[in-house]
Amino acid sequence: MNLYPKLYCKNVLEITPEYLKENEIKALILDVDNTLLDFDLKIIDGLEEWCENIKKNNIKCIILSNSNKTTKVKMVADLLKIDYIKFAMKPLKRGFKLAQKELEISNENIAVVGDQIFTDVIGANRMKMHSILVKPLAEKDLWMTRFKRPIENFVIKKYLEKIGE
Repeated sequence: MNLYPKLYCKNVLEITPEYLKENEIKALILDVDNTLLDFDLKIIDGLEEWCENIKKNNIKCIILSNSNKTTKVKMVADLLKIDYIKFAMKPLKRGFKLAQKELEISNENIAVVGDQIFTDVIGANRMKMHSILVKPLAEKDLWMTRFKRPIENFVIKKYLEKIGE
């Protein structure tokens, strides 16, 4: 099982249309919690403009969230004017398959962007999608995620050593 992402960024704003085009990415599957929205429901500054720029470059976007809170996920999707799928149960393939079907793009041309290795990166890698890991927006996490963070931090450290950073 591959735990390493294809790209590791500070946040989604570092993902450029140029990078996506170089890697033949035609669509993004975006996580919500601690990727686009912090624990206190604050959206990352510049997100709307970033998403608009991505879409202007003919790159489709959809939200895929493990959250079952429709209000929160819908709020972000409406703000970005994109579709969403909630209660995805990542890293299981079901949610990724639904997103791929909605996007109508083949897996190798889809990138998954999220803040967790054990949901977003593993799910993307299992689906043969391009995995992009971003640093969590906040240190505050759900209890399940807090439990996994030290393990993820160890994996990230090994990944950064491997790529020479």
